[in-house]
Amino acid sequence: MIDKEKQKLNMKVQWTKFIVVLVLYLLFLVWVKSWLGLIVVPFIYDVYISKKIRWQWWKDAEGPTRFIMSWVDALVFALVAVYFINQFFFQNYVIPSSSLEKSLLTGDYLFVSKVSYGPRIPETPLTMPLTQHTLPVINAKSYIEWPHWEYRRVKGLGNVKLNDIVVFNYPAGDTLVENYQNADFYRDICYATGYQLLEGEPVDLSKMNPQQRYDYFKHVYKTGRDYVASNAQQFGEIISRPTDRRENYVKRCVGLPGMTLQIKNHIVYLDGKPNKEPDNVQYTYNVQLNQPIPDEMMKDLGISMEDLTSLNQNGYMPLTKHAAKALAANKAIVKSIKLAPELKNDMLYPLDAVTGWTRDNYGPIWIPKKGASVKLTMDNIAIYERPIQAYEHNTLEVKGGKIYINGKQTDHYTFKMDYYWMMGDNRHNSADSRYWGFVPEDHIVGKPIFIWWSSDPDRRGFSGIRWSRLFNFVDNIK
Repeated sequence: MIDKEKQKLNMKVQWTKFIVVLVLYLLFLVWVKSWLGLIVVPFIYDVYISKKIRWQWWKDAEGPTRFIMSWVDALVFALVAVYFINQFFFQNYVIPSSSLEKSLLTGDYLFVSKVSYGPRIPETPLTMPLTQHTLPVINAKSYIEWPHWEYRRVKGLGNVKLNDIVVFNYPAGDTLVENYQNADFYRDICYATGYQLLEGEPVDLSKMNPQQRYDYFKHVYKTGRDYVASNAQQFGEIISRPTDRRENYVKRCVGLPGMTLQIKNHIVYLDGKPNKEPDNVQYTYNVQLNQPIPDEMMKDLGISMEDLTSLNQNGYMPLTKHAAKALAANKAIVKSIKLAPELKNDMLYPLDAVTGWTRDNYGPIWIPKKGASVKLTMDNIAIYERPIQAYEHNTLEVKGGKIYINGKQTDHYTFKMDYYWMMGDNRHNSADSRYWGFVPEDHIVGKPIFIWWSSDPDRRGFSGIRWSRLFNFVDNIK
């Protein structure tokens, strides 16, 4: 049967196909620097030339077998193609929250390029295509943790640039609890629970030395974590996820490796110079109304139902400078409007230190750079212990006011990766680096290129389609 099929083929055409496919495949292997893929070459040769393997044996079958296997064949091919394309070239991403509004809106669908910064070789290669970490319906893991490959990124078209909008894996998403998967495990679960449980214990941090303060914060965290672990019925199982299976986030990169970042009166400064604010940056305003804001005005100013709900429930809402100015000018609708005061007791990064920082006045903080060293002290160890431990896989202890890394006392550390500082354009309504710290380079997923679809969650049907946003390039959103 196979010999008869070969006799019907034009072998010149087959050899041409084989050579083209082989050259493209070898170029791919050179790009990703993975010669293990050479084991596939004999199979490519067989598909086009030798035909020893009956790859489509089911075509000779009759009845339901042929029908079912034709669909299985098409489905497997589609899944393999999607896996390959999503892993190395591009993927789709939908904006799930308002943290980047009004630059990127909830309901924007993005074409995200993996090639822009170079795709990562998958750390967990055995995963179901089109899923991040969980299979729908059955709610089970969509990946197998073995084999687990070390982080490696192949060469791309460039590097992350200042003020780029970037898709990345959520750094604090390495650990979570089953019943509260959208909550920050460290900040919202462990520390918040620990403080609640220790509320009755009188503590004066100002009278503690640096080691005592360090130990106190570790005690708070451990108290909360132990409580969560012992109350699985309430919280569910404590889950850990590998880097490439953590939730995807999208923010704007406002700080590059090696820069010193500081926020003063809500303006980001880099190495002492103010960084340009996004054109549609938002801040929270306290607003009192004389009458409801008309729907047409809400649409013109980009005020969403989420914003209006915040105003009705809390008395404040996020606004761009343009929207705040337009509302302030309309005395018939607005009684008063003013920028909301900064929060004094917000839980910011690092969670285990007394800094006095707020979301509007933060830092200065030096962003780690690959190959650069930082002098470690009791004043800054809380800032850099997570990169050293969680991201670069060292052991770190602080005993008697001295720092030990991998069992050896030291006062400096040289970083193995670049790190970035990410923030949302909706500055008072964004869970970003101010709350969970640096984004390591191995968490960078890709760069959004354009918006291929946009639908307003507040409106239905054709009226909900944001036609003016379709195929807008993200680089043009400054």
